[in-house]
Amino acid sequence: MIGVEVLDDPAADPALVRAELTDLILLNRWFGGTRAVIGALRPLLPAPGGSCTLLDVGTGSGDIPRAVARAARRRGVTVTAVGLDRSPLAARVAVTTGLPTIVSDGGSLPLASRSVDFVIASQVLHHLEPEVATRWIRELDRVARRAVVIADLRRAWTAMAAVWLVSFPLGLHPATRRDAVLSLRRGYTKGELQDLIGMAGMSALVTQHPIARLVAVWEPSAVSDQQADG
Repeated sequence: MIGVEVLDDPAADPALVRAELTDLILLNRWFGGTRAVIGALRPLLPAPGGSCTLLDVGTGSGDIPRAVARAARRRGVTVTAVGLDRSPLAARVAVTTGLPTIVSDGGSLPLASRSVDFVIASQVLHHLEPEVATRWIRELDRVARRAVVIADLRRAWTAMAAVWLVSFPLGLHPATRRDAVLSLRRGYTKGELQDLIGMAGMSALVTQHPIARLVAVWEPSAVSDQQADG
């Protein structure tokens, strides 16, 4: 792994963790992280009047699942969202915003197989070594009933320069400024993310989105197998 981010360190100063979680809401909003996940899920949601469940693995402050639920509500769809994070502090922050959140590691999800309609993980995999990331991907696939959505960062020097520059007018904490650039350095190319998912035994469509975002979407393996048998 390249460097160590605040959110990688279990012993990090809680004030720094809270500052980064707050800043990430702005970055997700302005740099396309929230839009990328909503855009991937929108065509998969039930028809108006329907409902579904969603698990966000590595939820942080829970801003993305809350945004998904709001977007779905505007379409007449009820999304019951739950977050999961291995950081007890992040989980507490998410709970205070109204998102029920589980404290657990994404590599061993405390949920039954095919127990959640949609499982998402946004900007989480780049924090993990490849062998750990593949274990997480298998767990996302195991728990999902309808689809898995992984959104992560695309490595791009232009994005690194852009996020550094806008961090000043946005008033981001200096630690966030550093970690945002570091996260982009840890990001993937489209082929690398596709290969990582393939190493986990899955096949996914990976697409590029603004700004420096990659999104992978696939149906869980059991669903695909059943369709193939049919």
